[in-house]
Amino acid sequence: MEKILNYINGELVEPINGSYLDNYNPSIGKVYSQIPDSNEKDVDMAYFAANEAFLGWSNTPKEERSKIMMRISDLIEENLVELAKAESIDNGKPVKLATQVDIPRAASNMRFFATAILHYASESHDMDGEAINYTLRKPIGVVGCISPWNLPLYLFTWKIAPALASGNCVIAKPSEVTPMTAYLFSKLCIEAGLPKGVLNIIHGMGPSVGSPITTRPGIKAISFTGGTATGKAIAKVAAPMFKKLSLELGGKNPNIIFADCDFDKALKTTMLSSFANQGQICLCGSRIFVERPIYEKFRDAFAAKTKKLKVGNPSDADTNLGAIVSKAHLEKVLSYVDLAQEEGGTVLAGGNKVQLEGELSEGYFMEPTIIEGLAFDCRTNQEEIFGPVVTIMPFDTEEEVVVMANSTEYGLAATVWTQDVGKATRLGACLASGIVWVNCWLVRDLRTPFGGVKNSGVGREGGFNALNFFTEQTNVCIKL
Repeated sequence: MEKILNYINGELVEPINGSYLDNYNPSIGKVYSQIPDSNEKDVDMAYFAANEAFLGWSNTPKEERSKIMMRISDLIEENLVELAKAESIDNGKPVKLATQVDIPRAASNMRFFATAILHYASESHDMDGEAINYTLRKPIGVVGCISPWNLPLYLFTWKIAPALASGNCVIAKPSEVTPMTAYLFSKLCIEAGLPKGVLNIIHGMGPSVGSPITTRPGIKAISFTGGTATGKAIAKVAAPMFKKLSLELGGKNPNIIFADCDFDKALKTTMLSSFANQGQICLCGSRIFVERPIYEKFRDAFAAKTKKLKVGNPSDADTNLGAIVSKAHLEKVLSYVDLAQEEGGTVLAGGNKVQLEGELSEGYFMEPTIIEGLAFDCRTNQEEIFGPVVTIMPFDTEEEVVVMANSTEYGLAATVWTQDVGKATRLGACLASGIVWVNCWLVRDLRTPFGGVKNSGVGREGGFNALNFFTEQTNVCIKL
């Protein structure tokens, strides 16, 4: 059985305590590898390595940093098949999805920030000949990056790439639920010639690894993606220490479909935005609001298509939904189906655990689920489920749907379907959301700001926003 190793000071090493955790393949419900059960001693070792490497890396010409990161990007692409298969085994998602989305996006993340740093400009302000001010952007030092299990390598690279590009050294913690591709990534970093100590990857649980990363005084910034409760805990500890914080947290995203939409396109994309990656994407639209004149038509077509989706072996090319990431998460998602029925909802499609045969008989599979008849402010419509479960509701007016859409404590993303540009513009301005997609979903330009409002997080990732987060400003004023 393969043992995953930590990546510290340029080497693959066992945890100091020699302790390991079981890593499950969710498609078969069985242990298939071992994860380091690291603790604060491993974090300390990583910190000393990163701190020692910082002076050299921060003074490495940006062109050289860019070349190394571009080499890592190339290696991701060269190893796409292996990485996609590993992501599928570790996470439960279809190999097809990992091949088309997760791994290519990880390569794009590295390449984007490797080139962005070459075009990162400073500001200057002329005081009418009396003096001139210019702004320097300096790397912070040692930073912590903590990434989630739903898009493992995709979001892992989304965090570390801008940190490395801007000259910081990184201590990174991938999710203990899906550690494999981060481990394989460490091998690629060694092959690419990334200097020792610049990136350190520590595997383990949140309390034993994530917490020491958050509390260690020398780690000057924390970039975290995950649950809102964990984000609150990190902020509570890190804010009094005056660490920089970037928190990308939960979502309960509305998908608003007006009667004047392109019906076929709205239906096709809603299938994706509801159930892609088993609904385990923070940007999935889990609350579907349909204008009443087309409500029944859309509901019936949506339910019919959902019932035809294949839940099955992630390795099969025709599988639409793979396994839920863990047994505990499957049980949580199923509990919300029970709650929805207690709250008066009707299950239109799905709602059950899927029992497959053979090797997959103990896997964590679930039917894609649609629930109708719930109040917009019930628990099912207010709490993040993070699985293949969506609710569908009719609405009559713009004003009504804005109130319903904005009713949750979250505000990450929203989707609007209409051919009326004025209506789209009004909704874009009125929705309490960090991202509003109009007539599309998950169309991503890596230059744009990414993040949410309310309990969906603090700060923005993406483009120069990310480079700004991982640097500090110094204004230099020269008297002429």
